Parts: sequence; C-alpha cells; structure tokens
Amino acid sequence: MTCRLFLATVLLLLPAPALASICHAFVRDVPGVQFAQLGPQIATDGPTLASAASRAQSVSIEYVTHSSYRIITEAGIVVVTDYFGANGSGGIIPTVVTMNNAHETHFTDFPDPAIEHVLRGWNPLGDGPAKHMLELEDIVIRNVTTDIRGWGEARVDGNSIFVFEVAGICIGHLGHLHHLLDDSHYTMLGKLDVVMAPVDGTYTVDTDDMITMMKRLKSRIVLPMHAFGPGSMRIFLDGMSDAFRIVETGEKVIEVSLLNLPQEPTVMLLSNHITTGSFD
Repeated sequence: MTCRLFLATVLLLLPAPALASICHAFVRDVPGVQFAQLGPQIATDGPTLASAASRAQSVSIEYVTHSSYRIITEAGIVVVTDYFGANGSGGIIPTVVTMNNAHETHFTDFPDPAIEHVLRGWNPLGDGPAKHMLELEDIVIRNVTTDIRGWGEARVDGNSIFVFEVAGICIGHLGHLHHLLDDSHYTMLGKLDVVMAPVDGTYTVDTDDMITMMKRLKSRIVLPMHAFGPGSMRIFLDGMSDAFRIVETGEKVIEVSLLNLPQEPTVMLLSNHITTGSFD
C-alpha cells in the first residue's frame, strides 16, 4: 500500500470532526483537508490575537513517573500514558490509559476496571499492528507503531507512539522507542507540538539517536521521561542545548495552548523531573 493510499484510508476511518487534523503533516497531501493554523499564525488570518485568546483551549500536562504523564483536557478527559497500574491515579480514575509492553513498568494485565478505554500499544492477538483511533469529547487519540527488541528477535510493531490531538495542538508520546524513526513514521506522526521522549539512552534508543530525532521533529516543547538518574538527563540536555532552550518550569503541571507555545523549540523540565540543578 502506498503512503498516499494508506493516509487516505485512515482519513476515511476518522470520525467527521477529526478530518481537519491538527497534525497537518499527517494529511498534507490529501485534497480537501483543512489545515489548522499553529502558533503565532493564529492571529494573522481574521480574528485579532485578543479575540483568539478569549476562546483558546488549553490542556494540562503533568509528569507522574517513569514514562507516565497525566493529560487532562478542558472537557475533563483524563489520559495516563504508559500506565502500569500503580501510577497515574492520584485519586483520579483515568478515562483512557495507554500502555506499551517492552517491560512491566509500562503496562499491566490488570487495569482498573473503572477505566473506560485501555489502549495497548501492541496487538495481543499478534495478527498485525495495534490500530487505535479514538475520539472522546475534545480529544482524538491515535497510534503509530514501531518495532522493539526481543529476546534474540525483534518484535515487529511491539511499541506504539501515541498521538493526542487536543486544544488545537498535537502531543506525541514516544513510548519505549528502540530505533530511529524513518520517513514513513514522520509522515504518519505529523507535526508534534509537544513530544514526550525517553532519555535513558540504554533500554530505549541511544541518546545520540534520540537527539537526532528531536532535532528533526523540532517540537516546540520536549518533555523528557524514562531518565535513569541525573547522568542520563544531563547527557540528553547537553546534546539538545545547541538547538533547544532548556527551561526548568518550577511547576509539576503545565497548561499548554496554541497561544503559549514557546516561540523556539524548548526542553521543559517539570519540578518532579530528575534534574541536577539549574539548566538555564
């Protein structure tokens, strides 16, 4: 199947409101699709910046632990990434959890039955890749599969990069990524405004490769995860500092909208990330 045919097929499966994908690279070559305006462009076509700001949506992002982030939308949809049972509750039952099964701190076989949607990044039946396209209230969640290392043999489509389209922005969680992305992955992902990237440099992809991918994506916000101590975090930050601002937010949670995306690519460290002092 050609890339164009694949994308057109996916679009036909999308619910109608999701057709105007905010990850506009994902549908760039498909005729008749409306592309969202990103970042500062929001004020250049019609409405003033003030009027746009008055109705701008935002999304809350909190680092929980390991590879888990909690995403809360304005409609009250709660998503926890790489959920393994003990993480992400904080007294709140998630609406959606995503999981990857590289090892046990990224999934559970026994999710809380109160969770409405459990999205596994692999296909338990083994008859093809996992395929998710979920629209809830003000969020669309989809996945792009990648391969993971196995015991002696690679597991094809064993990991998923989950993409969350919400509040006019596109958020990507790379999961337990084990290899460089190729052109087809970038095409399917589209433009990621926010990306959650593993930075351990060992169990996932090595640090140089992760930095290469971050510099190609050029996301406005990079949120590190899966750091195995200050050392791996420092190596990642040092490698990113020539092309990205490094900012410690001092907060556990950030509210992200089209209007407050940084003007330049930025690595943001939340207060509960592993850090080794000031990186300003």
